[in-house]
Amino acid sequence: MAKALVVVESPTKVRTLSSFLGKDYVIKATYGHIKDLPKSKMGVDVDHDFTPSFTVMKGKAKVVDELKKASKEADKIYIGSDPDREGEAIAFHVAEVIGKKHDIKRVLFHEITKKAVQEALKKPQELDLPKYDAQKARRILDRIVGYEISPLLWERVKYGLSAGRVQSVALKLISERQDEIDAFVPEEYWTIEGLFELKTGDLLKAKLERRGDEKLKIGSEEEARRVERDLAPTADGQPRACTIRKVEEKDRYNVPQPVFKTSTLQQEAVRKLRFSSKKTMMVAQKLYEGVDVGKGKTTGLITYMRTDSVRVSQEALTQVRKLIESQFGATYVPAKPNFFKNSKSAQDAHEAIRPTDVALTPEKAKTFLEKDLFLLYELIWKRFVASQMSRERVLVKTADIACGGYVFVARGSKVIFDGFSKVYETNGEKDEPEEQFLPDLAEGDAVLLKELSSEQRFTSPPSYYTEGSLIKALEAKGIGRPSTYATIVSTIQDRGYVGKDKGHFVVTPLGRTVNRLLTEYFPKVVDIDFTAKMEEKLDQIEENQKSWVSSLQDFYGVFQKELSSARDQMTNLKEQERETQIACDKCGLPMVLRWGRNGEYLVCTGRPECKNKKNAHVDKEGNVKVIEEESKGTCPKCGGNLYEKSGRFGRFIACSNYPDCNYTKPFSVGFACPESGCTGELVERLSKKRKRFYGCTRYPECSFATSFQPKEGPCPVCGSPVVFAGRGKNICLRKDCGWKSK
Repeated sequence: MAKALVVVESPTKVRTLSSFLGKDYVIKATYGHIKDLPKSKMGVDVDHDFTPSFTVMKGKAKVVDELKKASKEADKIYIGSDPDREGEAIAFHVAEVIGKKHDIKRVLFHEITKKAVQEALKKPQELDLPKYDAQKARRILDRIVGYEISPLLWERVKYGLSAGRVQSVALKLISERQDEIDAFVPEEYWTIEGLFELKTGDLLKAKLERRGDEKLKIGSEEEARRVERDLAPTADGQPRACTIRKVEEKDRYNVPQPVFKTSTLQQEAVRKLRFSSKKTMMVAQKLYEGVDVGKGKTTGLITYMRTDSVRVSQEALTQVRKLIESQFGATYVPAKPNFFKNSKSAQDAHEAIRPTDVALTPEKAKTFLEKDLFLLYELIWKRFVASQMSRERVLVKTADIACGGYVFVARGSKVIFDGFSKVYETNGEKDEPEEQFLPDLAEGDAVLLKELSSEQRFTSPPSYYTEGSLIKALEAKGIGRPSTYATIVSTIQDRGYVGKDKGHFVVTPLGRTVNRLLTEYFPKVVDIDFTAKMEEKLDQIEENQKSWVSSLQDFYGVFQKELSSARDQMTNLKEQERETQIACDKCGLPMVLRWGRNGEYLVCTGRPECKNKKNAHVDKEGNVKVIEEESKGTCPKCGGNLYEKSGRFGRFIACSNYPDCNYTKPFSVGFACPESGCTGELVERLSKKRKRFYGCTRYPECSFATSFQPKEGPCPVCGSPVVFAGRGKNICLRKDCGWKSK
C-alpha cells in the first residue's frame, strides 16, 4: 500500500512527526540545504538574467538518492521544511531532484504539535515561487559581493579575507561606534545631595536640582564648593532651616512588553541568560522541532522562532488568560487582551514566539528539559504570560525642598500592584538600589539640612555594541531579517573583524582596516540606507511586487562601478610603507607604517640594524598613534622588558629583545586554576574559531577550560581560588562544589 512522503529538513523533526503521523507516512530529512552555488566558481551568469547554477552539495548525494527512491513509492508528497525563505528554497530544490511529474505540495508547520501538523496536512499549499525568488536573489547578491570583493582583499590586504554584503554593514556600525567612543571627550560635572531631618526625626535624602526656578548645572569643584558655602550651617553652627515647598503624588502605570519576536528574544537571551544569538537560535530550534516530554512522546514546545511579528492567535490568548486567572487571580487579567502593534517593516508571516501549550509551566517542563532548553523555555513562557497580564501600578511621590535660594528634590516610589512584574521583570535584575519611599510630608513643613555631600562625575561616552544592542540597531535600521541576525553577528567574529571584551564588541586592527577600505572604495555597498532599501526589495520580491532579476540588475550596476574603481585605486597594503613623523625611540630614525597579519604597525627605517617595532593605531582621519606598551616584568633570560603581544592563539607575554631573545609565556589572568590539587594558573587563549576561553597552564596534565570570565576569589564554600562570572551570577566551577551567588 502506497504511503505519503513528508520531507523535512532535520532528523529531530522526523522523530517528532513520526510520533504524530503513524504508519501511513514515510518521513525523510534533507539535513538542511541539499543544493547551493558551487564553491569553486561564482555560479551566477550575470550576462543572462543572473541565472544561478545550483548544484547538489558535497555529501548530500546519498540524501538525494533516498528522497528519489522514497518519492517513487509514495502516492502523495508533502514538503514541510521551515516556513521561511530558506525553507522555501529547500522545498524547491527537493522538488527539482524528485521531478516535476509528482504531485508535490507544501505544508507549513508554524508549530510542531500533533494538532498543528494534522491541520497543516489537511490544508496543503502550492510551493511559493515569489518566496523562493526572494531567497534566490539574496543568495546571488551575497555571492556576487563575496566573490568579487574577497579576491581584491586577498590581493591588497591579506589572503583568506572575505567581504559580506550585510556583515560589512554590521562591521561599519561597530567601527563607527568605536570611533565615537575613541573621540569622546568627557565633560566634568558635580552632583550634590542633602540629608534632611524631618520634624518626626526621620531622615530624607534629596538631590540638588535648581537654583530658584532655573535648572542647576555644576561644572567644576569650585562651583560645587561655592554652593556648599551658600548652604553651610549658620554662624552658631546650627543646621540650615529649610521648607517643604511642594509635595506631589501620582500613579505611574508600567505596561508589559510584547511577546517575543526573533530580535527581542535574542536581545533578552543575551542580557538575561548570557546566550549568544547563535546559541539562542540553536536552542530555540530544538524547542520548536520537538522535545521528548516523557513516555516516548515528542512534541514541539514553542512556535516558529524566526518571526518579525508580535501577533498572537485568538486561541492562544484565550488559553493564557485562563491560566493567568487560575494561577494569579482575576485582578491580574486585563478587561481585554493586550494588543501590540507590529513595526512597519514586519511581514507578519508567522505568529510571535510563544509556548505551544501555555499550561506546560516551566516547573512542569523542568523535569524533562536540559538546562539550556529549560532556561530559554522559561524565558519565552514568562514573557508570553506577562505580556497578557495587567499593568503594574506604582505610586510616585516627589517633594521639593527650598533651602537658601536652592531647590532639592526627593523622589520615592512604591509598587501598589505588581501586575505583570509578578512573572517577568522588564529590566532584569535591578542594577540601581530601590528608591526610598517618602514618608508623610506636607507643604510648609520645616526641615533641617543636616549634611551635604558632593561628588565629581564625568559624562559617559556612547556604549559599545553588545550582541543584543547590535541586533536591535540592525532591526531598527532595516538591515537583515529574523533568519539572518545570528549569522551576521557570528560571521564578523569568525572572520576576526571584531572581538569581544566583557561582552561588548571591539573592532580588531584587521576589522578596522577592512572597514576603512570598504567604506572608501565601496561606499554604496556598505551604505546603511542602500542596504536597507535592498532588504525592502527582497521583501517586495517575496510579496510578488517586484522582479528578482530587475532588482539584481539595479544593484549590479552600482556595484560594478565601485568594483572597477576599487581595482584601479585601492592601495596594496602588502607593499605599502607609509612615512610618519614618529621617531624610533632606540636609534632616532623615522618609523614607517606597515600592514601586518594582525593589523598596522610601525617599523624603524634603520632596519636591519635596528629591529624596533611598535604597535600602532590609525584613526579614521589617517592619523597614526603609537600604542604605548606597559611593561609586564623583566625577562628571566636576558633582563629585557616583557610586553603583552597578540598572536594567532590570543595574547601572550614576550621579550622586547626579540628576535635576539625568544622568551615567551602565556598571558596569565592572575588567578590560580580552580581544580583541587592543581598548581597551574589560568591563562587566556583563543580557539580555532577565535573564541576567547581560559585554560590551565598545566595542560594537558590539567584539562580545565571555560568560556566564563574569572572574576574574584576565593569561593565561600570550597575555598577555590577563583569564581567566575556566569549568567548574571558568580559561580564556582570546581567539580565537587557548584556554588552560585544569589
